[in-house]
Amino acid sequence: MNYFTIERPASSSFTEKKSEFIGYIAPVKTNDEAVAFINQIKAMHRKARHNVYAYILREDNISRYSDDGEPQGTAGIPVLEVLQKRGLTDVCLVVTRYFGGILLGGGGLLRAYSHAASIACDAAHIMDMRLCRRLKIETDYNLYGKISYILPNFNIITVNSDFADTVTLEILVMSERLDALKKELTEVTNGSANVTDEGELFEDFSSVITNF
Repeated sequence: MNYFTIERPASSSFTEKKSEFIGYIAPVKTNDEAVAFINQIKAMHRKARHNVYAYILREDNISRYSDDGEPQGTAGIPVLEVLQKRGLTDVCLVVTRYFGGILLGGGGLLRAYSHAASIACDAAHIMDMRLCRRLKIETDYNLYGKISYILPNFNIITVNSDFADTVTLEILVMSERLDALKKELTEVTNGSANVTDEGELFEDFSSVITNF
């Protein structure tokens, strides 16, 4: 259920034997969004010789690619393979090539498109999307110290903290760690903390996961 994607569009470029390769990557969730992004890049580079692309979607488990005029197997597939090796989904990657007049050969093209795709991925912020639960924890001030001490052990994300008459914490915890956290909360508070499960969602845990 967990997956990797990117936060926002990114790009990078390099030149190989006078041919410029520009890699563009963007988050997309549907086939229509992927096609719209591809058309956007093509519109930006109408004079480019090739706009090679690949995309992978969770929706309907779609993966598609195009060599856009390059020799078969030298462009679209290498771009797709970079996405697959990185474990990325819900992303579209377009590599624009401005031909520099020097032929690269099949192997050279494959390496160039792979590199362009790789540096575009490197330029993006990768999100580690985990299935998680949103919890609301309500407790007295005298128990807040014990609760705040154990929470970092569960790689939680704090959404909100409210210190009024009582302490109210809203946190995200990965679904597979939910039962262990609830058990620990019960033990350290002797069951006096009020824990409310507010539902399941996907969230980026890349900033807090250290041992997974």
